Amino acid sequence: MKPINVGLLGIGTVGGGTYTVLTRNQEEITRRAGRPIQISIVADKNVELAKQVTQGKARVTDDAFAVVDDPEVDIVIELIGGYGIAKELVLRAIANGKHVVTANKALLALHGNEIFAAAQAKGVMVAFEAAVAGGIPIIKALREGLTANRIQWIAGIINGTTNFILSEMRDKGLPFDVVLKEAQRLGYAEADPTFDIEGVDAAHKLTIMAAIAFGIPVQFDKAHVEGISKLDADDIKYAEQLGYRIKLLGITKRKANGIELRVHPTLIPSKRLIANVEGAMNAVLVQGDAVGSTMYYGKGAGAEPTASSVIADLVDITRMATSDPENRVPHLAFQPGSMADTPILPLSEVESGYYLRLRVEDKPGVLADVTRILADQQISIDAMIQREPGEGEDQTDIIMLTHVTKEKNVDAAIAKIESLPVVKRKVIRLRMEELG
Repeated sequence: MKPINVGLLGIGTVGGGTYTVLTRNQEEITRRAGRPIQISIVADKNVELAKQVTQGKARVTDDAFAVVDDPEVDIVIELIGGYGIAKELVLRAIANGKHVVTANKALLALHGNEIFAAAQAKGVMVAFEAAVAGGIPIIKALREGLTANRIQWIAGIINGTTNFILSEMRDKGLPFDVVLKEAQRLGYAEADPTFDIEGVDAAHKLTIMAAIAFGIPVQFDKAHVEGISKLDADDIKYAEQLGYRIKLLGITKRKANGIELRVHPTLIPSKRLIANVEGAMNAVLVQGDAVGSTMYYGKGAGAEPTASSVIADLVDITRMATSDPENRVPHLAFQPGSMADTPILPLSEVESGYYLRLRVEDKPGVLADVTRILADQQISIDAMIQREPGEGEDQTDIIMLTHVTKEKNVDAAIAKIESLPVVKRKVIRLRMEELG
């Protein structure tokens, strides 16, 4: 049977891994797909590297547009990244009637609606399993495996760099800046780690999962995004004493009045399985009404784990390429004409438990003043610790955990607490999720 011809854009870490795995497991993949899948042409600015990886078994060019315009190419794999030239190439491939596989979460989070509409109009598929959580098949689970369920919420550790940093801060008690330098030395963090440590990468991935889970358009611009760069090692220590661990979570929830879409450091009970995901690993917890809680764990990055997802998409497209476009699995799980216009809730309407750390004068009546302010905002306290001041110190830390309340109530309470003369610093506020 005639092989499926694939054009590969970018043969860096993931592209090289994809070529290697596809070549190594060719026989097994052919048995599963029903016909051979071969990368026939590769585009990369580094032509010598591309020739070295392909060893003369594929044509090599430095012109990516030559690949998307090649009439012999059936599927284009886009592994360039970013949302400039990558968007242009993906839309051109679609216009040329080619299916697309991409690992580009930023492109889909910002321009997914346009890309999926173009693919739908042209009758081609855009597959993107590798765009979220590397080798973990979370997109397929949400789009197909859990299709009987009304998804209630998703909470995920979906950035390995930040999870490595938080694990090291907890284990070694080191400050953020020190651990970031170590993460960069070990290759877990980029030279410019902004997208990772400020939560942007996680928000891209969460935006895509929320669209699939709830049948809404991708809306990255409405996500609340908060990273870990300002997180203090003291708060990790205090959280531990209270039975919690801090993780950078992407959280999306279906509520009566809209959808929560947020990324931020989060306290999770230490007994939860997801709280014990350490190092650069990823994990996604999904709550469905029929199945209950399911968790998906594995490597969220790397050459071969991500290649695993890229090739799974190639096999899916090969299996379905001849099927009626109207009867394929929709890009975002729901039929294009059945997408909901459910609003994304502003952060002020988000409901959560809260961790509050106050630096106060060590004198009588302070706690009474603080608890009175909290009570005025209908915020009740779940647990509290007060650090004993050191010898000669006249200030101390008070740490409180609250029951679930709205963010706007906490905002109002913090403003009043910080106006008290006995409160000496800005209140540290972190959100909590029981994930039960």
